[in-house]
Amino acid sequence: MCLPSGETWKVTSSVTSAFIRLGVPASLDAVLAERQITTPTAIQAATLADSLAGRDVLGRGPTGSGKTYAFLLPLVARLSASRSPRRSRAPRALVLAPTRELVGQIEASLEPLAAVAGLRTMTVFGGVGQNPQVQNLRNGVDIVLACPGRLEDLIQQKACDLSEVEITVLDEADHMADLGFLPAVRRLLGQTRTDAQRLLFSATLDAGVDVLVKRFLRNPVTHQTDGAQQAAPAITHHVLHLPKEQRLPVLADLTSAPGRTVVFTRTKHGAKALARQLNGRGVPTVELHGNLSQNARTRNMDAFHSGRAQTLVATDIAARGIHVDDVALVVHADPPAEHKAYLHRSGRTARAGNEGVVVTLMTDAQVADVRALTRAAKITATTTRVGGPEHPILQELAPGERVLVAGGLAPAAGSDVAPAAAGSGSGGRRSGGGRSGSRRGGGSGGSAGSRSGGPRGGESRDVAGEGSRSAGSRRRSRPRNDRHPGQGAQGGRTGAGTPGTSGHSASDFSRRTRTR
Repeated sequence: MCLPSGETWKVTSSVTSAFIRLGVPASLDAVLAERQITTPTAIQAATLADSLAGRDVLGRGPTGSGKTYAFLLPLVARLSASRSPRRSRAPRALVLAPTRELVGQIEASLEPLAAVAGLRTMTVFGGVGQNPQVQNLRNGVDIVLACPGRLEDLIQQKACDLSEVEITVLDEADHMADLGFLPAVRRLLGQTRTDAQRLLFSATLDAGVDVLVKRFLRNPVTHQTDGAQQAAPAITHHVLHLPKEQRLPVLADLTSAPGRTVVFTRTKHGAKALARQLNGRGVPTVELHGNLSQNARTRNMDAFHSGRAQTLVATDIAARGIHVDDVALVVHADPPAEHKAYLHRSGRTARAGNEGVVVTLMTDAQVADVRALTRAAKITATTTRVGGPEHPILQELAPGERVLVAGGLAPAAGSDVAPAAAGSGSGGRRSGGGRSGSRRGGGSGGSAGSRSGGPRGGESRDVAGEGSRSAGSRRRSRPRNDRHPGQGAQGGRTGAGTPGTSGHSASDFSRRTRTR
């Protein structure tokens, strides 16, 4: 592979490292080594040689298998070796991802690689102003990381031209299909060069993705790692069969243990209500869903990354965009509607070789649905009947001393978010600092399987689930989410109520929140 004029790759002390043997330039290998990434994951080892050689690649692997570096390394290496000039409004490479969070996570992994190669990058997604994006494109960039909706807007405004794209990457193509983005993806790919290299990564190959592969990839090399459509083997699965009125107390106990926890609900209002309830019980919690502005999403993810918040309550649409190291526990507060969502949610833990625990809360009315869900997901779950938070299984699933902080996560100064009531429920019985670390297993720490970071641009201030304001004010200031054809940002799903006060559904919690 030839290098651009004047380019000098930094040489590492280990010229025979595993990445270099696969063809990764020494300069990029040095960036990985600085981050203690020394051993390629299975999907990286399988695809790097072909993608570095310029072939179209279809890579299939489970969530957390290291697909990000599998496409970023050849993307940066090949652009660095190309002598194509940087042009105004015409990027040389395009990476498409389904959610803003995922775009930001990819950007965090790309930045150090692009910096050492002298490449200019930018992100394009909705929920933020267009003018900075238009200006960056006008100044010229090498790589655009984008969600399909906002990118199509910029193309229609003649602010972006894809005719010079040399390499296109589709990350999590199956999730784009789930969100209805494939028509937009087809339109965008149709505007790129016919001889452009295309790399497509997906956990599954559903009909819509298969059509995309056949139309746009030229003689692709297919690589599939074990478990592409199965639960990660390092995850242990548990179902807690409990009375409806015990869901919130049990959740509060699990999430007050040491370590990071991600809790999933099926509705945006349910996520908001549950985050408020957990904060009220003394569990520092933030929320992530489609009703939040981009700045609020960024601040909440920053709080979760930094450890100021130990628990993140999210909706299904956010599942693919959450890539945080050392998430020890995932809780399905509302069991998902189908098995793919279960696997995607569960993949937030046991990343990059770490171990993790997944817990599904099940009431009597949900027994048949949960059994069908686990069968379809091809996982074996241990079911335990639990009467309340005093059951010893909770200490086994989430070991360690329970630490509660009065009021949960304090809102920022000047915020219109009302502080959670200290002493509500069991909150306020202890005070303590942030919890960090993994409950189960330390993991390898030396593979390239996890992403970190998130979309930038928000102020650095603590926010306890910004978006807990009244629905009226949120409606007036709600940004346009990156378009999900035919649906809102959450996809209009309805289902089991969010855990909380006995007898209330998710919509009940939403109504109570709006009238506060």
